[in-house]
Amino acid sequence: MTTKSAGSGGVVLILGGYGAVGREAALALSARPGTQVIVAGRHPGRARPVPGARPVRVDAADPADLAGALEGVTTVLMCAETGNASVARACLERGIGYVDVSASHDVLASIEELDDLATAHGTTAALSVGLVPGVTNLLARVVAERSPGSDLRIGVLLGSGEQHGSAAIAWTLDGLGVLDGSWTMAFPEPYGTRTVHRFPFSDQYTLLRTIAAPSARTGLCLDSRLFTTLLAAARRPAVAGLLRRPRIHGLLLTALARIHLGGDGFAVTVSAGAAQASFSGRSQSRATGRAAALIVRRLPGLPAGVRHIEQLVDPIAFLTQLAADGYVLDVDD
Repeated sequence: MTTKSAGSGGVVLILGGYGAVGREAALALSARPGTQVIVAGRHPGRARPVPGARPVRVDAADPADLAGALEGVTTVLMCAETGNASVARACLERGIGYVDVSASHDVLASIEELDDLATAHGTTAALSVGLVPGVTNLLARVVAERSPGSDLRIGVLLGSGEQHGSAAIAWTLDGLGVLDGSWTMAFPEPYGTRTVHRFPFSDQYTLLRTIAAPSARTGLCLDSRLFTTLLAAARRPAVAGLLRRPRIHGLLLTALARIHLGGDGFAVTVSAGAAQASFSGRSQSRATGRAAALIVRRLPGLPAGVRHIEQLVDPIAFLTQLAADGYVLDVDD
């Protein structure tokens, strides 16, 4: 059986397509001649129009609704965390390519279990395809190949002024206090050396297997030093437990959705031994959406099975192509 994916004339269904990442991916894909883009979610009336893309209502948690939405589709781009493994299974059983931007290790691990199914149907499921995980995974492969056997240190600096949806903010709050550890990372200018705090991004788990790294740690900081200080305080067990109380969690979600202290710049840096590589620019949502769109375009030529981005593409070639969209790639020799 041949792989079905979104090449020329393909139909891409973006689930969670009304969010910031889904919209950026839709903009990139709809600009490609011959590609039909469908942006889907439960509330199409809330979606900002994307030129060339068609909005539809789809409840991915409803098997019948999902089955109807998959008719005629060649690739699904999943930009939400709602039954991802079930959606992936439905796609792979039909020979539909699947791409997922999730940053949650448990979500990606559940999809990895579908590798035999994907292989049997000659279909590709690509995981870790955004900024983090995604770009960080590729940078990790670059530095690991330059410094074999070295521990990986991954630093993620995000703009606290960028507007995010409630789901993204909730995911960040839920990750506070899960892992311990802080260290410094050297980010490209204008950020310089900053302290990062360990955060449960999925890259640090998958990289131990995909590139055989002896160890990997991913730390997070924000461009606003004030917000980074608050982030560090919120990681304390007592504070993290308080933030998980439903009423306080809801109030904080509302507040963070309205407060935008900082800019929209981002930078990710990965080091292994003396080797270091970084990727930076503006709007992490745009970078994630553009990276996902690049993988969707390449899916027809990728091997069948469930794989992470660093197992599927040449890292320098992919990052160079992505950087041409207005980002800066820096690899130390």
